[in-house]
Amino acid sequence: MSTVETTRPVTRPEPTADTVVVGVLPPAGAEPRRVTKSRSRADVVSAVGAGVASVALTGLLFDQIAPFSGVVGFIAIAYPLFIALYALLISLEDRAIAVRDKVVSAIVHSVAILALGALIVIVVYPFWAGWPALMQLNFYTDDMSQAGPVDPLHLGGVLHAAVGTLEQITIALVITVPLGLTCAVFLNETRGAFTRTVRTVVEAMTALPSIVAGLFIYASLILVVGVERSGFAAGCAISVMMLPIMIRAADVVVRMVPSSLKEASYAMGAGQLRTAWHVVLPTARSGLTTSVLLATARGIGETSPVLITAGFTPFFNLDPFSGPQVSLPLATFNMVKQAEDTMKERGFGAAAVLMLLVLILFVLARAIGGRPAGNLSAAQQRRRMRTSARDRARYAAKLRQRAQHRENVWSETHRGES
Repeated sequence: MSTVETTRPVTRPEPTADTVVVGVLPPAGAEPRRVTKSRSRADVVSAVGAGVASVALTGLLFDQIAPFSGVVGFIAIAYPLFIALYALLISLEDRAIAVRDKVVSAIVHSVAILALGALIVIVVYPFWAGWPALMQLNFYTDDMSQAGPVDPLHLGGVLHAAVGTLEQITIALVITVPLGLTCAVFLNETRGAFTRTVRTVVEAMTALPSIVAGLFIYASLILVVGVERSGFAAGCAISVMMLPIMIRAADVVVRMVPSSLKEASYAMGAGQLRTAWHVVLPTARSGLTTSVLLATARGIGETSPVLITAGFTPFFNLDPFSGPQVSLPLATFNMVKQAEDTMKERGFGAAAVLMLLVLILFVLARAIGGRPAGNLSAAQQRRRMRTSARDRARYAAKLRQRAQHRENVWSETHRGES
């Protein structure tokens, strides 16, 4: 007989209130959504309330309690009050570490707003103060040869100064850009004591006062060589100020070119000069455009070198190699220091024209050289395709010549054997 074993199902006891289940978490609801915003509505309300309260308290202090006056003094008292009241308000709901974080954030944002406001004032104020002169058409087409300090605004203009600025900065760029690029490539491609000396001299020249650059050109070119005081001498003085800025900025940009590109060029048989000209400089073209813009911004606003090397004249002079030539910064300085309101308006108008001129030059420079490496314009693509077609035709002609040469050699060989 076979014994049949029957198994009974094991029943698990139901957990009671006193039972502790190890390793099993009690059921919980969905996790609440975390707040990732850097500032909440309460922070905004606290900032607005602190600002209104600080202005009100400062006004009460200025008007009723202390004999203070002036906008600067008002801001100097209202700003610390704002920070203190803002910290007090947010401390009612947040912990100490959050209070410190939000106070520092408020200080940083307020400083940024202050800097942006100062920049806006600097840019807008010349247009506002020189608007009566800017509205006159003759301001852009005439010089100051027929206008005096007391003459109305419909006489005279800044054409002579604008032309002088363009010619002088062009001369300075012609001198600065090749020298700056060559020096930057030299500093990155060579090593040694002379390279360190050149780098030290370049870094020291960045702090060179502009008056010293003007005196250097005056002593070397005008007194020793005998060059006439002219726009050319002013351009040379401006180039002395632009050159260290150009070298330092281009040095940083060239240093950022990946070494793998240069190593690949060397591996393909290219020399150091060919690698620098065809690989390094095209790769860093966008950054080099920025270095040129920085150097231009440094040199286009110089006044004292132009005054020493080119002099001042109210007449239009198109020849930069002969006679005095004025620039827009120098014309602005000479007009603003006059006592007449019309001359001050002309001076601020000249400053506004200078800013517009700089903006136009920067936009043109970005449009011409600001495109990154490999991103070609339509004209550059057409030139590249034409060059590739010529190369392909030349290679095909060489292949045909070689094939013809081999056929001739084979024919001569077999003819001699027969």
